Amino acid sequence: MDIQLNFKEIFTAFMVLFAVIDIIGNIPIIIDLRKKVGHIQSEKASIIAGVIMVVFLFIGKTILSLIGVGVNSFAVAGAFILFFIALEMILGITLYKQDEDAAMTASVFPLAFPLIAGPGSLTTLLSLRAEYRIENIIIAVILNVIIIFVVLKTSARIERMIGQNGINIIRKVFGVILLAIAVKLFAHNIKALFELA
Repeated sequence: MDIQLNFKEIFTAFMVLFAVIDIIGNIPIIIDLRKKVGHIQSEKASIIAGVIMVVFLFIGKTILSLIGVGVNSFAVAGAFILFFIALEMILGITLYKQDEDAAMTASVFPLAFPLIAGPGSLTTLLSLRAEYRIENIIIAVILNVIIIFVVLKTSARIERMIGQNGINIIRKVFGVILLAIAVKLFAHNIKALFELA
């Protein structure tokens, strides 16, 4: 297999996933879960989330081809999801309601899935695959999993350190970055769709 590592691709894919997963913005949810269940298995949650993302990166395209949807079409749909996630982050509104019922198996559900490896991050992975090489995306996923693990381990300390205002500022900054990436992703893939038509 021809492996071509590209730092720019790794960094961009890392930043996109970091913004979509929004692990810093999810610190209040993580703390709330920890209060409800007493303990969260950080290693288990991080590994399961990473495995879900890597597996989807490989078989997501096959699943799409089975239902007759192209990667470019999926990437355009992904751009819309990123757009709405970015709006949530910037405007502080909630467009997508999380199911908060099941907290007993908190390390897997709802933490690893759908909070970390949720619809947004899985859609983003396939959108990135339409543009970047798979090995660069996998490295970006691994880097994000490491950060997720560190944040899960130190969530209470991070919240005390940066405070609610700090978390809100970080969310808004990453929201703007994500919005710009969503526009770029949409423009690139809509152009590819028109060329295929």
